[in-house]
Amino acid sequence: MYQKFKFISIKNKMVLLFILSILIPIIILFINSYISSQQMLESKYTDLLEDITRQSNIRIEEFLEDIEQISLISSYGINSYVSAVSQENYPVQNYLKSPSQSNENQATQLLMNYITMKERAFSVYIYNLNGGQDLLVSTNKPVDYTYHPRNERWFTNFLQEDDITRDLPSRIDLQTKQENNWAIYHMRKIFDLEDGKLLGVMVISIDIDFINKVNRRLQESSRSAFTIVDEQNRVLFNTDYSRIGRSFSDMFLPAVEIHKDTPREVVKSGGKSYILIHSAFEAHNWTTYLYMPVKELAVEGNILIRNLWLIVIGLVLFAVISSFYLSGLVTRPIKRLMRNMTLVEQGKFDNLPSVRSNDEIGLLARRFEQMSSELKQLVERIYQEQEEKAEAEIRALQAQINPHFLYNTLNSVKWIASMQRADKIVEMTEALISILRYSSKAENRMVPIREEMDNIAHYLTIQKVRYFNRITVHYELDEQLLDYEILKLSIQPIVENAIFHGIADIEDGSLKIVVMPSGVNDIAIQVSDNGTGMDEAVSAELRKRLYNPEGIPGSIGVFNVHNRIQRVFGEHYGITFCSEKGKGTLFTIKIPKVKKGETGNEQGAYRR
Repeated sequence: MYQKFKFISIKNKMVLLFILSILIPIIILFINSYISSQQMLESKYTDLLEDITRQSNIRIEEFLEDIEQISLISSYGINSYVSAVSQENYPVQNYLKSPSQSNENQATQLLMNYITMKERAFSVYIYNLNGGQDLLVSTNKPVDYTYHPRNERWFTNFLQEDDITRDLPSRIDLQTKQENNWAIYHMRKIFDLEDGKLLGVMVISIDIDFINKVNRRLQESSRSAFTIVDEQNRVLFNTDYSRIGRSFSDMFLPAVEIHKDTPREVVKSGGKSYILIHSAFEAHNWTTYLYMPVKELAVEGNILIRNLWLIVIGLVLFAVISSFYLSGLVTRPIKRLMRNMTLVEQGKFDNLPSVRSNDEIGLLARRFEQMSSELKQLVERIYQEQEEKAEAEIRALQAQINPHFLYNTLNSVKWIASMQRADKIVEMTEALISILRYSSKAENRMVPIREEMDNIAHYLTIQKVRYFNRITVHYELDEQLLDYEILKLSIQPIVENAIFHGIADIEDGSLKIVVMPSGVNDIAIQVSDNGTGMDEAVSAELRKRLYNPEGIPGSIGVFNVHNRIQRVFGEHYGITFCSEKGKGTLFTIKIPKVKKGETGNEQGAYRR
């Protein structure tokens, strides 16, 4: 059975154990460090993106507030800290009241100064509602003088409502001849400082490219993911102008629920994970989104992984070298001890090479030397016993001459009876030959229950002839139990006792033999008869003799069978009986479930 397993030396096992004892913690540390570093990088980049988004919103709103201040100052010549009474020159007011060339030049010069101050990031359109000409000022884009927004809904709605200023989301500036000129409008109504009459509307067209200038801190890949949406989730700004006006959810992250209560989250879309940052404007009902694929964090993560791999490889090399060295120290004396064992196998018991070791292996080597010396004595004694056994076998072979002579004589009787057609004699002779052959087998003391039952059948054949077929036998045998072993000639004495002391003197004697399980691990063999039975006194005397440990030497009766069973299997097993006068007797043999090869010597190898 052991040959099925491949031999693995102790040295290899120790090397494997040392490597695993170091490698497993390293792997756990590696995985934990990698996960922690990824979380740290994700947190760092998330904080950075959130800060950039928040700062971008602040700068955008500051720019829009500057535009609002410009519109206020240029329209009325005042700001938050200067009253209108202290001003003497109002270029825009003067132009709307009297569109002369000098007034136009002054107003244009004023507006050009503001445009230049903001790096030419916007244009100013003043639509005159006082019957004069419009004033359109743009420094870097050609103006379309044929266009007027009076028919545009956003313009008419602004005039009809009470708002003085309004910011309009991104739209194409039709006042210029340049295509795809996206802009954010800041509108202001200009009233006469003297009588409060509506003189005109100032529209400042802010080129949305100013947002890119605000976001100089963002990398190119992040700028493409920087998006501003309005309250209806429509895109107001993205570096790809074709996306402006479309729904943000349908365009970037379809079927993803965004939680606006948290400024940051990780979402999945299209099989990819994204870090999504969203920040709301304070003065406008707008929201900025900035998203980045999580896999972009792998750039810095790869550096950490490379360093971790270098550490892992170094530790593994150290583990391998140290494990080979330490295992060699342990296994070297073991190998010397194995060579000594080989010498003992070859018959050399004396003068074995010494094994120098101050640990358990050295103690084991000294004990082995002592054992080899005792083994030499044992081998010499066994050799002497083998010679004696050979002489005993020769004597046993000589003793078998008489049984063979008896078998031959019975076979001759059987042949003569067959010639004379004496069938009963033939049947009895065959049964007797089988019984003698079964009883004379000396090689096995344990036999299968099946063979014991066959011997019972031969015995009953002879008894039926003797009693003129007045005996009937019933069998209830569990086939699954017949291959378990029992002591030879354990049942036949019980059957013989039932015949001679139970049913020999009655006309319709009946025997019943049952083989059945007793619990999980035991077998019960019952022999019952319908004979005369025993009274209480006889039963008590029989029990006393049965449980007396001293049997009758050489006897094969009930007492001897009980003692033999207990000697082999233990005191929990043996023979029990119950009897009632006039109703018969029941004998029960209890043995354990034992198959061939599971018992030892006669002194109780199966004791519990």
